[in-house]
Amino acid sequence: MKSISLILLAAGDSRRFELPVKKQWLYQYDKPLWLFVLERMQKSYSFENIIVVANKDEITLMKQFSNVTFVQGGASRQESLRNALRVTYSDYVLVNDTARACVPLKLIDTLIQKAKPKSCIAPALTISDTCYYDGKPIDREKLLRIQTPQLSCSATLKELLESQEVFTDESSAFFAAGKEVLFIEGSREAKKLTYKDDLKLLPCLQAPINQSRSGFGIDIHSFEVGKPMVLAGVPIESPVGFKAHSDGDVAIHALIDALLGASSLGDIGELFPDSDPQYKDANSKELLQRVVTLVKNVGYTIEHCDLTILAEMPKVAPYKEQMRKSLAQLLGICSSKINIKATTSEKMGFVGRKEGVAVYATATLNYYRWDRI
Repeated sequence: MKSISLILLAAGDSRRFELPVKKQWLYQYDKPLWLFVLERMQKSYSFENIIVVANKDEITLMKQFSNVTFVQGGASRQESLRNALRVTYSDYVLVNDTARACVPLKLIDTLIQKAKPKSCIAPALTISDTCYYDGKPIDREKLLRIQTPQLSCSATLKELLESQEVFTDESSAFFAAGKEVLFIEGSREAKKLTYKDDLKLLPCLQAPINQSRSGFGIDIHSFEVGKPMVLAGVPIESPVGFKAHSDGDVAIHALIDALLGASSLGDIGELFPDSDPQYKDANSKELLQRVVTLVKNVGYTIEHCDLTILAEMPKVAPYKEQMRKSLAQLLGICSSKINIKATTSEKMGFVGRKEGVAVYATATLNYYRWDRI
Protein backbone atom coordinates (compact mmCIF):
# COMPACT_ATOMS: atom_id res chain seq x y z
CA MET A 1 0.00 0.00 0.00
CA LYS A 2 1.33 3.44 -0.94
CA SER A 3 2.24 5.87 1.85
CA ILE A 4 -0.16 8.80 1.27
CA SER A 5 -1.33 11.69 3.42
CA LEU A 6 -4.53 13.61 2.76
CA ILE A 7 -4.42 17.41 2.98
CA LEU A 8 -7.73 19.30 2.98
CA LEU A 9 -7.44 23.07 2.49
CA ALA A 10 -10.19 24.80 4.49
CA ALA A 11 -8.76 28.17 5.53
CA GLY A 12 -10.14 30.37 2.76
CA ASP A 13 -12.06 33.59 3.29
CA SER A 14 -14.64 33.03 0.50
CA ARG A 15 -14.23 36.54 -0.92
CA ARG A 16 -16.05 35.73 -4.19
CA PHE A 17 -18.86 33.76 -2.58
CA GLU A 18 -21.03 36.78 -1.68
CA LEU A 19 -22.84 35.11 1.22
CA PRO A 20 -22.41 35.84 4.96
CA VAL A 21 -21.24 32.28 5.63
CA LYS A 22 -17.87 30.93 4.49
CA LYS A 23 -18.00 28.05 2.01
CA GLN A 24 -16.30 25.62 4.40
CA TRP A 25 -19.05 26.23 6.97
CA LEU A 26 -22.09 25.60 4.78
CA TYR A 27 -23.91 22.91 6.71
CA GLN A 28 -24.68 19.65 4.91
CA TYR A 29 -27.55 18.22 6.97
CA ASP A 30 -25.77 18.53 10.35
CA LYS A 31 -22.12 18.76 9.26
CA PRO A 32 -20.09 21.70 7.95
CA LEU A 33 -18.92 21.34 4.37
CA TRP A 34 -15.25 20.80 5.28
CA LEU A 35 -16.19 17.83 7.48
CA PHE A 36 -18.56 16.47 4.84
CA VAL A 37 -15.73 16.56 2.25
CA LEU A 38 -13.23 15.10 4.71
CA GLU A 39 -15.40 12.11 5.64
CA ARG A 40 -16.27 11.54 1.98
CA MET A 41 -12.58 11.38 1.03
CA GLN A 42 -11.66 9.20 4.00
CA LYS A 43 -13.73 6.42 2.43
CA SER A 44 -11.45 6.33 -0.60
CA TYR A 45 -8.17 5.17 1.01
CA SER A 46 -6.42 4.29 4.24
CA PHE A 47 -4.38 7.48 4.54
CA GLU A 48 -1.26 7.54 6.67
CA ASN A 49 -2.17 10.96 8.00
CA ILE A 50 -4.97 13.47 7.50
CA ILE A 51 -4.30 17.19 7.81
CA VAL A 52 -6.92 19.93 7.70
CA VAL A 53 -5.69 23.48 7.15
CA ALA A 54 -7.90 25.90 9.09
CA ASN A 55 -8.37 29.64 9.51
CA LYS A 56 -6.77 30.86 12.75
CA ASP A 57 -10.16 32.12 14.03
CA GLU A 58 -11.85 28.77 13.33
CA ILE A 59 -9.26 26.14 14.17
CA THR A 60 -10.40 25.71 17.78
CA LEU A 61 -13.99 25.13 16.64
CA MET A 62 -12.89 22.69 13.92
CA LYS A 63 -11.03 20.58 16.46
CA GLN A 64 -14.35 19.89 18.20
CA PHE A 65 -15.58 17.99 15.12
CA SER A 66 -12.70 15.62 14.36
CA ASN A 67 -9.51 14.07 15.76
CA VAL A 68 -7.42 14.55 12.60
CA THR A 69 -4.39 16.87 12.52
CA PHE A 70 -5.16 20.58 12.19
CA VAL A 71 -2.70 23.29 11.15
CA GLN A 72 -3.21 27.02 10.82
CA GLY A 73 -3.57 28.39 7.33
CA GLY A 74 -1.55 31.21 5.80
CA ALA A 75 -2.27 34.30 3.75
CA SER A 76 -2.42 32.29 0.51
CA ARG A 77 -3.24 28.78 -0.67
CA GLN A 78 0.46 28.14 -1.21
CA GLU A 79 1.40 29.23 2.31
CA SER A 80 -1.39 27.09 3.77
CA LEU A 81 -0.15 24.08 1.84
CA ARG A 82 3.41 24.71 3.02
CA ASN A 83 2.18 24.71 6.63
CA ALA A 84 0.51 21.34 6.11
CA LEU A 85 3.55 19.81 4.41
CA ARG A 86 5.67 20.61 7.47
CA VAL A 87 3.78 17.93 9.41
CA THR A 88 3.61 15.46 6.51
CA TYR A 89 6.08 12.57 6.28
CA SER A 90 4.45 10.20 3.78
CA ASP A 91 5.80 9.51 0.29
CA TYR A 92 2.82 11.19 -1.40
CA VAL A 93 0.20 13.81 -0.58
CA LEU A 94 -3.32 14.03 -1.95
CA VAL A 95 -4.36 17.68 -1.80
CA ASN A 96 -7.94 18.84 -2.16
CA ASP A 97 -9.78 22.12 -1.67
CA THR A 98 -12.93 22.08 0.46
CA ALA A 99 -14.68 23.89 -2.39
CA ARG A 100 -14.21 20.74 -4.51
CA ALA A 101 -16.93 18.93 -2.60
CA CYS A 102 -18.35 16.26 -4.92
CA VAL A 103 -15.21 14.47 -6.11
CA PRO A 104 -16.11 10.89 -7.20
CA LEU A 105 -14.24 8.23 -5.22
CA LYS A 106 -13.26 6.49 -8.47
CA LEU A 107 -11.33 9.64 -9.48
CA ILE A 108 -9.32 9.46 -6.26
CA ASP A 109 -8.68 5.78 -6.85
CA THR A 110 -7.31 6.52 -10.34
CA LEU A 111 -5.03 9.24 -9.00
CA ILE A 112 -3.58 6.87 -6.42
CA GLN A 113 -3.04 4.12 -8.98
CA LYS A 114 -1.03 6.53 -11.15
CA ALA A 115 1.29 7.69 -8.32
CA LYS A 116 4.85 8.15 -9.53
CA PRO A 117 8.04 9.40 -7.77
CA LYS A 118 8.95 13.08 -8.37
CA SER A 119 5.68 13.63 -10.26
CA CYS A 120 2.30 15.29 -9.90
CA ILE A 121 -0.89 13.59 -11.07
CA ALA A 122 -3.78 15.94 -11.81
CA PRO A 123 -7.32 15.47 -13.17
CA ALA A 124 -8.12 17.59 -16.22
CA LEU A 125 -11.10 18.33 -18.44
CA THR A 126 -11.14 19.41 -22.07
CA ILE A 127 -12.92 22.59 -23.18
CA SER A 128 -16.01 22.35 -25.37
CA ASP A 129 -16.67 26.08 -25.86
CA THR A 130 -15.02 28.37 -28.38
CA CYS A 131 -12.24 30.25 -26.59
CA TYR A 132 -10.65 33.65 -27.15
CA TYR A 133 -7.40 34.97 -25.68
CA ASP A 134 -6.42 38.63 -25.88
CA GLY A 135 -9.26 39.25 -28.32
CA LYS A 136 -8.35 36.40 -30.66
CA PRO A 137 -9.77 32.87 -30.99
CA ILE A 138 -7.43 30.08 -29.91
CA ASP A 139 -7.39 26.32 -30.45
CA ARG A 140 -9.55 24.84 -27.70
CA GLU A 141 -8.13 21.40 -28.42
CA LYS A 142 -4.94 22.54 -26.73
CA LEU A 143 -6.71 23.73 -23.57
CA LEU A 144 -7.18 21.78 -20.34
CA ARG A 145 -9.16 22.75 -17.26
CA ILE A 146 -7.26 21.45 -14.21
CA GLN A 147 -9.07 20.18 -11.13
CA THR A 148 -8.25 18.96 -7.63
CA PRO A 149 -7.54 16.72 -5.82
CA GLN A 150 -3.98 16.28 -7.09
CA LEU A 151 -1.50 13.62 -6.01
CA SER A 152 2.11 14.75 -5.62
CA CYS A 153 5.43 13.36 -4.50
CA SER A 154 5.78 14.90 -1.03
CA ALA A 155 9.52 15.56 -1.04
CA THR A 156 9.42 17.21 -4.45
CA LEU A 157 6.39 19.35 -3.59
CA LYS A 158 7.99 20.54 -0.34
CA GLU A 159 11.07 21.62 -2.26
CA LEU A 160 9.11 23.40 -5.00
CA LEU A 161 6.87 25.38 -2.64
CA GLU A 162 9.86 26.99 -0.94
CA SER A 163 10.13 29.13 -4.08
CA GLN A 164 9.03 32.77 -3.93
CA GLU A 165 7.06 32.24 -7.13
CA VAL A 166 3.30 31.97 -6.59
CA PHE A 167 1.52 28.88 -7.92
CA THR A 168 -2.25 28.36 -8.11
CA ASP A 169 -1.99 24.58 -7.65
CA GLU A 170 0.54 21.76 -7.34
CA SER A 171 0.66 20.94 -11.05
CA SER A 172 1.77 24.47 -11.98
CA ALA A 173 4.60 24.27 -9.42
CA PHE A 174 5.83 20.99 -10.93
CA PHE A 175 5.53 22.32 -14.47
CA ALA A 176 7.43 25.54 -13.68
CA ALA A 177 10.33 23.47 -12.31
CA GLY A 178 10.42 21.16 -15.32
CA LYS A 179 9.09 18.25 -13.27
CA GLU A 180 6.70 15.64 -14.64
CA VAL A 181 2.98 16.39 -14.61
CA LEU A 182 0.65 13.55 -15.62
CA PHE A 183 -2.98 14.22 -16.45
CA ILE A 184 -5.88 11.85 -15.96
CA GLU A 185 -9.45 12.37 -17.11
CA GLY A 186 -11.26 14.67 -14.67
CA SER A 187 -14.91 14.65 -13.68
CA ARG A 188 -17.76 17.06 -14.39
CA GLU A 189 -19.08 16.10 -10.93
CA ALA A 190 -15.97 17.57 -9.32
CA LYS A 191 -17.07 21.14 -9.98
CA LYS A 192 -15.52 23.78 -7.73
CA LEU A 193 -17.77 25.84 -5.48
CA THR A 194 -16.66 29.42 -6.17
CA TYR A 195 -19.82 31.52 -6.50
CA LYS A 196 -23.14 31.17 -4.67
CA ASP A 197 -24.88 30.10 -7.89
CA ASP A 198 -22.58 27.06 -8.03
CA LEU A 199 -24.53 25.59 -5.11
CA LYS A 200 -27.25 24.55 -7.57
CA LEU A 201 -24.70 22.64 -9.66
CA LEU A 202 -23.31 20.34 -6.97
CA PRO A 203 -25.57 17.27 -6.71
CA CYS A 204 -23.90 15.73 -3.67
CA LEU A 205 -24.80 18.60 -1.33
CA GLN A 206 -27.57 18.21 1.25
CA ALA A 207 -29.78 20.93 2.68
CA PRO A 208 -29.05 21.77 6.33
CA ILE A 209 -31.22 20.23 9.00
CA ASN A 210 -33.76 22.55 10.65
CA GLN A 211 -32.27 22.59 14.13
CA SER A 212 -31.80 25.49 16.55
CA ARG A 213 -28.92 25.97 19.00
CA SER A 214 -29.12 28.00 22.22
CA GLY A 215 -26.50 29.75 24.30
CA PHE A 216 -26.51 31.43 27.71
CA GLY A 217 -24.38 34.34 28.89
CA ILE A 218 -24.00 36.26 32.13
CA ASP A 219 -21.91 39.29 33.02
CA ILE A 220 -21.55 41.41 36.16
CA HIS A 221 -19.81 44.75 36.64
CA SER A 222 -19.46 47.03 39.63
CA PHE A 223 -19.82 50.79 39.36
CA GLU A 224 -17.06 53.34 38.86
CA VAL A 225 -17.70 56.98 39.72
CA GLY A 226 -17.17 59.44 36.89
CA LYS A 227 -17.07 56.89 34.09
CA PRO A 228 -19.70 57.20 31.31
CA MET A 229 -22.31 54.44 31.39
CA VAL A 230 -23.18 52.50 28.25
CA LEU A 231 -25.71 49.67 28.34
CA ALA A 232 -26.66 47.59 25.28
CA GLY A 233 -24.83 50.17 23.19
CA VAL A 234 -26.94 53.07 24.52
CA PRO A 235 -25.49 55.98 26.59
CA ILE A 236 -27.24 56.10 29.96
CA GLU A 237 -27.59 59.21 32.09
CA SER A 238 -25.87 58.22 35.32
CA PRO A 239 -23.23 59.53 37.78
CA VAL A 240 -21.45 56.20 37.53
CA GLY A 241 -20.26 53.88 34.79
CA PHE A 242 -18.97 50.32 34.88
CA LYS A 243 -15.59 49.31 36.25
CA ALA A 244 -14.02 47.23 33.49
CA HIS A 245 -11.02 46.85 31.16
CA SER A 246 -13.27 47.88 28.26
CA ASP A 247 -16.18 50.32 28.33
CA GLY A 248 -17.92 47.77 30.56
CA ASP A 249 -21.17 47.38 28.60
CA VAL A 250 -22.43 44.54 30.74
CA ALA A 251 -25.44 43.80 28.49
CA ILE A 252 -23.37 43.42 25.34
CA HIS A 253 -20.80 41.29 27.20
CA ALA A 254 -23.52 38.88 28.35
CA LEU A 255 -24.95 38.75 24.83
CA ILE A 256 -21.51 38.03 23.34
CA ASP A 257 -21.13 35.04 25.65
CA ALA A 258 -24.61 33.80 24.71
CA LEU A 259 -23.73 33.97 21.00
CA LEU A 260 -20.38 32.27 21.56
CA GLY A 261 -22.07 29.59 23.64
CA ALA A 262 -24.66 28.80 20.99
CA SER A 263 -21.96 28.52 18.31
CA SER A 264 -19.43 26.65 20.53
CA LEU A 265 -16.85 29.38 19.96
CA GLY A 266 -15.65 29.71 23.55
CA ASP A 267 -16.18 32.81 25.68
CA ILE A 268 -15.52 36.53 25.66
CA GLY A 269 -12.38 36.19 27.77
CA GLU A 270 -10.79 33.90 25.21
CA LEU A 271 -11.50 36.18 22.26
CA PHE A 272 -10.87 39.51 24.01
CA PRO A 273 -8.66 38.88 27.07
CA ASP A 274 -8.47 41.74 29.58
CA SER A 275 -4.72 41.12 29.74
CA ASP A 276 -4.40 42.43 26.17
CA PRO A 277 -3.79 46.21 26.07
CA GLN A 278 -5.56 46.54 22.70
CA TYR A 279 -8.87 45.99 24.51
CA LYS A 280 -8.27 48.74 27.07
CA ASP A 281 -11.40 50.93 27.01
CA ALA A 282 -12.59 48.97 23.95
CA ASN A 283 -15.96 49.83 22.45
CA SER A 284 -18.15 46.82 23.22
CA LYS A 285 -20.27 47.48 20.13
CA GLU A 286 -17.22 46.82 17.97
CA LEU A 287 -16.50 43.61 19.89
CA LEU A 288 -20.09 42.45 19.34
CA GLN A 289 -19.89 43.18 15.61
CA ARG A 290 -16.72 41.07 15.37
CA VAL A 291 -18.47 38.19 17.15
CA VAL A 292 -21.54 38.48 14.91
CA THR A 293 -19.30 38.26 11.83
CA LEU A 294 -17.55 35.20 13.26
CA VAL A 295 -20.85 33.47 14.16
CA LYS A 296 -22.19 34.08 10.64
CA ASN A 297 -18.92 33.00 9.03
CA VAL A 298 -19.12 29.58 10.66
CA GLY A 299 -22.59 28.83 9.35
CA TYR A 300 -25.25 30.33 11.60
CA THR A 301 -28.06 32.88 11.49
CA ILE A 302 -29.19 34.71 14.61
CA GLU A 303 -32.85 33.97 15.27
CA HIS A 304 -33.59 35.48 18.70
CA CYS A 305 -31.94 37.09 21.73
CA ASP A 306 -33.38 37.62 25.20
CA LEU A 307 -31.75 39.75 27.93
CA THR A 308 -32.65 40.31 31.57
CA ILE A 309 -31.02 43.31 33.25
CA LEU A 310 -30.81 43.07 37.04
CA ALA A 311 -30.36 46.58 38.48
CA GLU A 312 -31.55 48.92 41.24
CA MET A 313 -29.91 51.75 39.34
CA PRO A 314 -30.02 53.09 36.69
CA LYS A 315 -33.66 52.90 35.76
CA VAL A 316 -33.69 50.77 32.59
CA ALA A 317 -37.32 51.10 31.48
CA PRO A 318 -36.92 54.49 29.70
CA TYR A 319 -34.11 53.04 27.56
CA LYS A 320 -35.44 49.60 26.66
CA GLU A 321 -36.70 50.47 23.19
CA GLN A 322 -33.45 52.26 22.34
CA MET A 323 -31.56 49.20 23.54
CA ARG A 324 -33.59 46.87 21.33
CA LYS A 325 -32.96 49.03 18.28
CA SER A 326 -29.27 49.35 19.12
CA LEU A 327 -28.79 45.59 19.45
CA ALA A 328 -30.90 44.88 16.36
CA GLN A 329 -28.63 47.11 14.27
CA LEU A 330 -25.48 45.50 15.70
CA LEU A 331 -26.82 41.96 15.14
CA GLY A 332 -28.28 42.69 11.71
CA ILE A 333 -31.72 41.37 12.64
CA CYS A 334 -35.22 42.78 13.16
CA SER A 335 -35.80 44.34 16.60
CA SER A 336 -38.80 42.03 17.01
CA LYS A 337 -36.28 39.21 17.48
CA ILE A 338 -34.81 40.90 20.55
CA ASN A 339 -36.41 41.02 23.99
CA ILE A 340 -35.12 43.07 26.91
CA LYS A 341 -36.45 42.72 30.43
CA ALA A 342 -35.46 44.63 33.56
CA THR A 343 -35.91 43.81 37.21
CA THR A 344 -34.47 44.63 40.62
CA SER A 345 -33.08 42.37 43.33
CA GLU A 346 -35.53 43.64 45.94
CA LYS A 347 -32.72 45.50 47.77
CA MET A 348 -30.75 42.26 48.24
CA GLY A 349 -27.13 41.56 47.42
CA PHE A 350 -24.62 43.79 45.59
CA VAL A 351 -27.29 44.87 43.10
CA GLY A 352 -29.65 45.78 45.92
CA ARG A 353 -26.90 47.83 47.56
CA LYS A 354 -26.49 49.71 44.25
CA GLU A 355 -22.94 48.47 43.77
CA GLY A 356 -23.33 47.16 40.24
CA VAL A 357 -25.44 45.52 37.53
CA ALA A 358 -25.85 41.94 36.33
CA VAL A 359 -27.22 40.87 32.95
CA TYR A 360 -28.38 37.44 31.79
CA ALA A 361 -28.70 36.71 28.07
CA THR A 362 -29.77 33.88 25.80
CA ALA A 363 -29.24 33.57 22.06
CA THR A 364 -30.85 31.19 19.58
CA LEU A 365 -29.13 30.32 16.30
CA ASN A 366 -30.05 28.22 13.28
CA TYR A 367 -27.92 26.81 10.47
CA TYR A 368 -27.71 29.17 7.52
CA ARG A 369 -30.28 28.00 4.95
CA TRP A 370 -28.19 28.24 1.80
CA ASP A 371 -30.73 25.97 0.07
CA ARG A 372 -33.29 28.78 0.14
CA ILE A 373 -31.32 31.55 -1.53
